[in-house]
Amino acid sequence: MSMRLRLILIVSAFFALGAYVATLWLVPQPPVLRAMVVPGSKALVGGPFTLTDKTGKRVSDKDFRGRYMLIFFGYTFCPDVCPTGLQTISAALARLGPRAVKMAPIFITLDPERDTPQVLADYLSNFDPRLIGLTGSPEEIAAVAKAYHVYHAKVAETGSPGDYLLDHSAIYFLMDEKGDYAGHFAYGVSPDELARGIARLL
Repeated sequence: MSMRLRLILIVSAFFALGAYVATLWLVPQPPVLRAMVVPGSKALVGGPFTLTDKTGKRVSDKDFRGRYMLIFFGYTFCPDVCPTGLQTISAALARLGPRAVKMAPIFITLDPERDTPQVLADYLSNFDPRLIGLTGSPEEIAAVAKAYHVYHAKVAETGSPGDYLLDHSAIYFLMDEKGDYAGHFAYGVSPDELARGIARLL
């Protein structure tokens, strides 16, 4: 084989490999359970919290030991992302059937200024009754959002004073029976995908 032909083959193989790697980066991957922890190690996601539920009762993460916590952060004035996320959780719970008894589906507000326990109770009445709404002081909410690495920021007011929107992360966090991180789901996951991902761990 001539040197020129050998060089052409090497260059062709290089570009083929580059195209394959580019495909892995550019083609969207399905929004399924994605674990960010290596077996045997512990992910730095989550942590202890004490907040107020939709009935006005103070609860902590320890109250959910023995169940898997499925945690979604948002706020009741959210126009589309949060209602869709909570509908997805509600549908996934229905698909899990009796296995859903092992779940603690939790909605933590990022807007404690407006989301009082009563506001949360009224809002969550539109979804699965098993959903647990949690709020707290601004400091408490800031602490739990930081523990879960959840981004949130108030954007410009949209109308009258106090009428504003929040930019925020939209991720479903799954914590195991001990309260440790087990994985997460990207926003856009279907109820079927969410239920299947949870079922693999139950």
